[in-house]
Amino acid sequence: MSLPYSDKLNIGYLSRLFDNTSNCYKFFWFQAVLRKVDGIHNSFTFDELINEMIADAWYMVTEYHLHLGPLGITDNLEEVVNYIYENYPFRSSQEREDILAFLNSTEDKQIAKYKSDLTLNVPYRLQVPFYDEITIGKQLWHGSKIELTNVINSQRRLMYYFTQISGLGSRIEVDSIWVDYLTKHKEILKGWTQLKLIQYLQNKNPSVPGIADKIEAPAARDIERVRRYWRLIIDLDPSLKDIYGEITLAEKSISVDHFVPWQYVAHDELWNLHPTIRSINSSKSNCLPAWDVYFVSLSELEYRAYELKAKEEAVAKAFDRIAPYHLNNQEIRNSLYEEGLEKEAFRQRLANVIKPVYDSAKNQGFKEWTYHECNHL
Repeated sequence: MSLPYSDKLNIGYLSRLFDNTSNCYKFFWFQAVLRKVDGIHNSFTFDELINEMIADAWYMVTEYHLHLGPLGITDNLEEVVNYIYENYPFRSSQEREDILAFLNSTEDKQIAKYKSDLTLNVPYRLQVPFYDEITIGKQLWHGSKIELTNVINSQRRLMYYFTQISGLGSRIEVDSIWVDYLTKHKEILKGWTQLKLIQYLQNKNPSVPGIADKIEAPAARDIERVRRYWRLIIDLDPSLKDIYGEITLAEKSISVDHFVPWQYVAHDELWNLHPTIRSINSSKSNCLPAWDVYFVSLSELEYRAYELKAKEEAVAKAFDRIAPYHLNNQEIRNSLYEEGLEKEAFRQRLANVIKPVYDSAKNQGFKEWTYHECNHL
């Protein structure tokens, strides 16, 4: 992805901003600067920017359990998010403004320690690609921040300069030429940063699908067409029951459940969707149904839908209408919905699709659940 040209700035240096990135901090720090700068407010404290970083990381860590650092390495951004989530009454879907308001007012010393640790390197190291007139040795990197920033500030054409060094009260000011560039091309630069972040997160979370859909809270999703599809199937076979509570669904208002939680798969593929009732769906939340308890029941329910698709023209037509939206993998569609499958063959093929995703979610930290015994994440 090419960045917008400027005849006043070295955009080649900007394009190298995330080269040799060993942790996530550069992405979130630059994203915070980009979010805050607007041509009027161009000077920010470390504390303001760290708060933005925590708010940006909030959803992907609390909802999706994404790891932000190398395997086995403590990541302070991930840790502070988890610390707040575990010790304060915030939801994973908490409004960004609520998280920022809390961070601006809290006197929690542990949070202050996390925030201070996050400022140790990234404010100074982010602009390393721009340092073509200065040399910073190991001793200077780890020495006095005042001496370090005095050297950094002698470099021309930096994106920002240090105007005060005082812990979390330290302050940067974005250069006026860069202010014009960043504000003019904000959306493009945001997309570029998120692309780089996605690539980084895919490397740190290799078994997690749909990373691109997990870096921000999702827009509203529409699975009403799937609910109508299952309503048709239940009307044709009123004996069908919910797989968790064995509740007959014929007279119930049904809800569509993701067997492997949407919070992990980040998609609405038909093979992972089945009908339940709202209270059970709410109880299950983003837990994993215990495989040994519920998979056979799931396969029985899915196979009954498969049978009705073969026998009833109305179901076949409904299936064809929703397939373009909810069956995006042609190989899975061809295998799982091949005509003439016996029940056991269908069950095995369904297991082949779901079980690897299920196991990966379990390894990622999603807890197993049985009805009435939800271990809420």
